Amino acid sequence: MLNQRLLEKVLEMALSNGADFAEIFIEDTFNSSIQLLDRQIKKAIEGEDYGAGIRIFYGIKAIYAFTNDLSEKSLLAAADAVSKADIGKGNIVTFDLQKKDLDSPHKIEIPFNSITKKEKIDFIQKVDKAARNYSDLISQVNVTYTEKEQKIQIANSDDLLTDDTRTYARIYVSSIASKGNEMQTGSEGPGAQRGYEFFQKLNPEELGRKTAKQAVTMILADYAPSGKFPVVIGNGFGGVIFHEACGHALETTSVAKGASVFADKMGKQIANQCVTAIDDGTIPNAWGSTTIDDEGNPTQKTVLIKNGILKSFMIDHLGGIKIGTKSTGSGRRQSYKFAPTSRMRNTYIAAGNDNFDDMIASIDFGLYAKKMGGGSVQPGTGDFNFAVAEGYLIENGKITKPVRGATLIGNGAKILHKISMVGKELKFAEGMCGSVSGSVPTCVGEPPIKVDEIVVGGRK
Repeated sequence: MLNQRLLEKVLEMALSNGADFAEIFIEDTFNSSIQLLDRQIKKAIEGEDYGAGIRIFYGIKAIYAFTNDLSEKSLLAAADAVSKADIGKGNIVTFDLQKKDLDSPHKIEIPFNSITKKEKIDFIQKVDKAARNYSDLISQVNVTYTEKEQKIQIANSDDLLTDDTRTYARIYVSSIASKGNEMQTGSEGPGAQRGYEFFQKLNPEELGRKTAKQAVTMILADYAPSGKFPVVIGNGFGGVIFHEACGHALETTSVAKGASVFADKMGKQIANQCVTAIDDGTIPNAWGSTTIDDEGNPTQKTVLIKNGILKSFMIDHLGGIKIGTKSTGSGRRQSYKFAPTSRMRNTYIAAGNDNFDDMIASIDFGLYAKKMGGGSVQPGTGDFNFAVAEGYLIENGKITKPVRGATLIGNGAKILHKISMVGKELKFAEGMCGSVSGSVPTCVGEPPIKVDEIVVGGRK
């Protein structure tokens, strides 16, 4: 990381044409991944990202440049370039960098480099073997092991000087079941902000069997019906619908542009009163947590919706200036190559008071979407279309048989009003979220929820 005097010189250069604010973000990240496919190790890649991003504000206009050359000459040239992209109003900004250290709650027990590559490969092979042994219908297993350590340093003209280290561990498993010309996939992708102890606490055989069971159940299932009927969405990855169809519309990235359906709804009822939604960057060792955000602000637990009432947006520094509020510690970026914007961290619908069995019993005919798959969302409107990765029919108040090929079609803002029951068993699932500031680790989460009516796409 850079010494304080060099950071000060870069900020001074960036402010030299009258900018209102200047920031420098330094990053040194080590990445490693191993992929197993066709029972063989196909890839074993290691790499390092090292560079700096410099950002300045002229009012609400942001200018950003980055470089992977951290020599003084290169950094000052980048700072000079951004400073000349506009002209200030004659303001002179002075600063006095003050080192700010926060104790990280995300403790690491076992460094990755203390474990041999053979032990890591043995773990991956156990996952593959367990999945293939589950059924002769399993035709392919794909396992990707990843580890990452990101060290960052941030200084800005608000006197801030701070740093952080984030350590990530994740494994993604997909098993494919084949029958005739058809295929179905089961997948799991657990992750955490932990060291190798994360993998030691996982059961590789259980992980492999779980993905295989999902794929085999779906390949043997009948096709799902289509129509409008009640749906119970399972806990964990079911939260992806809220994340994609509502969460992004609660980020100032869209709110400040007036491109969100929620932009003028602060303090108003936007969901059924049984719905409380939270974005929390402070959960210890959670995949989407960080001690500070990528602008140097402490992360926080932000209540977005409480009992159906809109309480807060997710706010970064620039977004806060635009809408006139403080940052919620939500400024995030994939790397030094991206300017930060407001992004989700661990975003979830909070646990309610309803029993899962009561939800199922309340439905004469409907769908239990135990696990959601991928989908698409229309930005701005929140119109969505998501595949059901594992679904079951509900008949006369009971779960009866598995069905495949279902999709859920709707609008995020409207669906929030149709959630009538919220269960008790909150669960999270890990993933990568892509947006204007790149791909960042996020958790989605929810307990089981009942939606009174939603369009289900099926083949019957």
